[in-house]
Amino acid sequence: MIIDCHCHAGKGDGLTGPWDTAAPLGKYLRWAQRAGIIRTAIFAAFHSDYAIANREVARIVASRPDRFYGLAFVHAARDRGRIGQMVKVAIEQYGFVGIKVHRYDARLSREICDVARAFSVPILYDPVGEVSIVELVATEYPDVAFIIPHMGSFSDDWRAQHSLIDYLARHPNIFTDTSGVRRFELLEQAVQRAGARKILFGSDGPWLHPGVELEKVRLLGLSPADLKLVLGGNFLRLISGRRPQRPALPEMTTVEAAPLQVAYRDPWGIDHSES
Repeated sequence: MIIDCHCHAGKGDGLTGPWDTAAPLGKYLRWAQRAGIIRTAIFAAFHSDYAIANREVARIVASRPDRFYGLAFVHAARDRGRIGQMVKVAIEQYGFVGIKVHRYDARLSREICDVARAFSVPILYDPVGEVSIVELVATEYPDVAFIIPHMGSFSDDWRAQHSLIDYLARHPNIFTDTSGVRRFELLEQAVQRAGARKILFGSDGPWLHPGVELEKVRLLGLSPADLKLVLGGNFLRLISGRRPQRPALPEMTTVEAAPLQVAYRDPWGIDHSES
């Protein structure tokens, strides 16, 4: 069973670019079907209120529970103090299996890591090239699984991606996904040094073609056993601590949205070095 561990879904409210406007799944699902991808882990597009966005994702998951897994998107700063409740609702009511965090919003926090530990779910955290945090979270939370997508940088930051390979090899709770990685030799090095058990197939759909991303994995020349791990076995192992039940359709309740950001930005075009 091929599982795509990285796909956005639903509407954003920023209208800056695809990442905070809309992540429609129609074309993605046709591409995925042709590529043989059976299941997909989905999470929201960027949004000013992830409680609202997560409910939309939950409706998508509930509409096809045999096709989708859900991850709860949270904002480390704006959602401070309510992350535990948001994740509790997502896991216990929606049937979600993990947490999604992005450095574009804010740096990963202890609150999020503590919640992940409490619910025994993995964190998919995009550090936007700030991979030094991986050393800290790996040692502070050795019982939490961290999936660092794009080998640490969607922006093709070779230094960040190369550095992540060392963290993958040294820390048993650090993983990565293959989505958007352009330098194929880095994927080869990651497998050689850290092993196939540390790599997950992801596409970053619906904006990247899952068939193209899947072909990169197949070109790695893995053994049948290792290929099975990368294409789904590793993801299933990481979510096995919190087995999803059939998700209930979330209630349509009115929630006051958080204030919009003063200015939306390209999440992969910003320099965080002075943040």
